[in-house]
Amino acid sequence: MYKLLLVCFALGGLVACGDESNQQSEDEFVSVLPKSVASIRNPEAVIPPQCYTKTEQQHNSCYTCHQSHEYGSRPNVIQDQGLQGDYDFSEIGETNHWSNLFVDRSAEVAAISDAEITGYVEQDNYSILRSRLQDQGWQGYLPDLENLNLAAEAFEQDGFAKDGSGWVAFNYKPLPSTFWPTNGSTDDVFIRLPEMFRKDAWGNYNKVAYQANLAIVEAAIKGMDSITVAGLNEHDLGMDLNGDSMIGIIDEIKMPNYYVGAAETIETVAFLYPEGTEFLHSVRYIGVNDQGEIYVPQRMKELRYMRKNRFLSATQLASLYGNEHQEKVDGNLPAYPDAGDWGLDNKFGWQISGFIENANGELRVQNNEENFICMGCHTSIGATIDQTFAFPRKVDGAAGWGYINLKGMIDAPVKGESEGEILQYLRRVCGGDEFRQNMEMSERFFSSGCEVDEAAVNAAADVYGLITPSAERALALNKAYRMIVEQQSFNKGRDASVTPAINVYDSIDTSVAPLEQQHRRSSDIRLDW
Repeated sequence: MYKLLLVCFALGGLVACGDESNQQSEDEFVSVLPKSVASIRNPEAVIPPQCYTKTEQQHNSCYTCHQSHEYGSRPNVIQDQGLQGDYDFSEIGETNHWSNLFVDRSAEVAAISDAEITGYVEQDNYSILRSRLQDQGWQGYLPDLENLNLAAEAFEQDGFAKDGSGWVAFNYKPLPSTFWPTNGSTDDVFIRLPEMFRKDAWGNYNKVAYQANLAIVEAAIKGMDSITVAGLNEHDLGMDLNGDSMIGIIDEIKMPNYYVGAAETIETVAFLYPEGTEFLHSVRYIGVNDQGEIYVPQRMKELRYMRKNRFLSATQLASLYGNEHQEKVDGNLPAYPDAGDWGLDNKFGWQISGFIENANGELRVQNNEENFICMGCHTSIGATIDQTFAFPRKVDGAAGWGYINLKGMIDAPVKGESEGEILQYLRRVCGGDEFRQNMEMSERFFSSGCEVDEAAVNAAADVYGLITPSAERALALNKAYRMIVEQQSFNKGRDASVTPAINVYDSIDTSVAPLEQQHRRSSDIRLDW
C-alpha cells in the first residue's frame, strides 16, 4: 500500500507525518539507508532554484521548461507557457528556501588543492552500492549495470551495455543550462525496455527485435513517422518494417501500430513510453584530464532512477493534469504517494528514486525530502514528454545510439527554429546559465552587455566547445559541490557555486510579472537534427 507524503503542522514547525522514532541521527544520515525524513524544510521544494532568478522582466530562461503546444497534440496538456508571465507560487513558495545559493565558499575552495579534488573525483563510489543495499535488505531498484563507473567503457559502440543487463546508452544534447558541464556537472542517461521488448515472437532474446523496439519508442516519443536504423535484418523478425513489401536489410522503420517480437500485442502510442520502461541517470563531477579536457569521471554525485510502473492513456493523463491544476487553485501544497523503497510516485505513471553522496562520498539512498525535490521537473511542466527530458533530445535514429559524446555534436536548433539552440539560449538569457553568473561563458560569448558575439559562438567546433568549462572552473565547481556534500545540505540546494548568487531573489514579489510580454518565448524540448 502507498502512503501519501504529506506536510503536517506541529509545534509551529513543518514535520513529515510519521513515527518520531524515524528521526535521523547523524550516523543514520550517512548510512546507505537513511530512515524516513523527520522534518521537511521546504514543502515547496518542487519549485527549483532557477525559478527565483532575477529576470529583470527581460532575461528569459523560463522558456526551457514552461512551454505550450497545440492542445490535444500531446498527452502533456499542461500548457504552462503562461508561467513565463506569472509567479503562480503559494505563499510558502514566495520565499526562496535554496539558501545554498547565497553561501560564499571562496575560502574553503581555495583551501582544497587541485590534486586533492582530482583524486576525489577519480574515485569509484558506484561499484559497492549494490552489495551494500542488498546487505541492508533494500527492496527497491538495485543498481545492476556493471562497470557504470567506467562510463563509456561499460557500453558497446551501439550503446548496448556489455554486461547484458539490457541497458542502452544514447547520445543526447544536455538541456540548457543546468546540465551543461560549464555549470557544474557531467551526466549520462540510459534506457531499458521490459524483457518482452527484447525478445522475438518465439520468446528468445533477439537483439534485432530490441533494436527495432528501441527505434519505435524513439519515433513514438518524438512524434515521428519513420526513424533510421543501423542496417537491421528483417529476416530475423520475419516481417516488413520499412513498408517496401519486401524482407531484407533496412536502414529505416516506418512507425507501426504495434511493437514487434514478443511485444507485438503492445500498441504504440505517440508521446508515451510503454509500461515498464526504465531510465537510469548518473550525475557526476567534472573530470579534467592532463590536457585540460573535460570528460565524465568515475565519481557520481547522484544516481537517479525512473520506472514507468503503469501505463496511462492520454485521456487519463488529461484528467490527472486537471486534478493537478485544481489542487493548485485550491491552494493545496504538493504531495506525492510514497512508494517505499521505490521512491515517490509522481502520479503520472512513474516511480522516481535516487542515490546521493553521504558526507564520506559514498552513495546512499535519498530520503523522501530529497526525492521530493525531483518532483518539480518530473511531474507537470509543459516541456516534458511523458515526464522525461533527455530521451526526446536524443540524436535522431541510428546515429544517436551510444554513450553521450558532445564532441562533434552540432548545435541543433529546437523544432520550429532556425538558429542553434545554444546560441538562441544565450540571446534570450543574456548569460550562460539561468542565474547569469557564469562569468567564463559571458567573457567567451558576449561582446558587451547582452550582445552575443555570434562569431565566437560559431567558432566553437561543436557542443563540447560551447558548454564545457575551463579546467580551472571545473576544479573550482567540483570543490564547491564537495562542500555541500560534506554538509549534507542538499535540502538547501545542489547547485555548485563558489561565490554567492547576485541575480537571485530571496523572496518573490508576485505582483511583478517575471517577463514582459515581448520577452516571453515559445519553444520545444525536441531538436531538429
